[in-house]
Amino acid sequence: MSQDLRVWFEAPAWEERYRAAEPLFSGRVNPQLVDEISDLAPGSALDAGCGEGGDVFWLASRGWRVTGADFSSVVLEKNAARAAELGQEIATRTEWIHADLRTWTPPRGQYDLVTSHFLHQSGQDLFRRLASAVAPGGQLLIVLHSPLDLETTMGRPNVPEGFWTAEQIAAALDLDGWEVLTSEARPRPATDPEGREITIHDTVFRARRG
Repeated sequence: MSQDLRVWFEAPAWEERYRAAEPLFSGRVNPQLVDEISDLAPGSALDAGCGEGGDVFWLASRGWRVTGADFSSVVLEKNAARAAELGQEIATRTEWIHADLRTWTPPRGQYDLVTSHFLHQSGQDLFRRLASAVAPGGQLLIVLHSPLDLETTMGRPNVPEGFWTAEQIAAALDLDGWEVLTSEARPRPATDPEGREITIHDTVFRARRG
């Protein structure tokens, strides 16, 4: 990755983008979280790289106690304000942690669900630290852009750290005592920058700790 492109994915660049009055993203929950987690009984959850909090708010609305972690203090302040606007029930179920996931280690065995979606700077060490935060009986859900998308017209950034297969995620983890529940490149419809309807793929990896 070029230095200029790497800077684009560092905290200062995200701080600047999140300062805009309008949200960067849709605010909707990620569809793979809905598909994978809807049937789980609520408990404690960590959303690693929470961004504008769409997944956090969705989980909280379903009864989860959710910690959203991100390296942008600007977006975390916005999320806390949004939680207050949504009412005391959501506000009391959510908390926000300023953390750089490239180095931060979450509390070991703390969460019934650890979820992370579309981090641009992922890696084997990060996957292991996220897995370590899952409580016995809890689940880990990692969703990333599939390398298959690099062959489409979607215009994905040239950020090798952000593209993994489910098999590569599994290989990075010590899965002794885990049950792998989902491991696939899952297709979904999308519209490319030229307005064409195409199919893209999300890497979806979910496992339950014994």
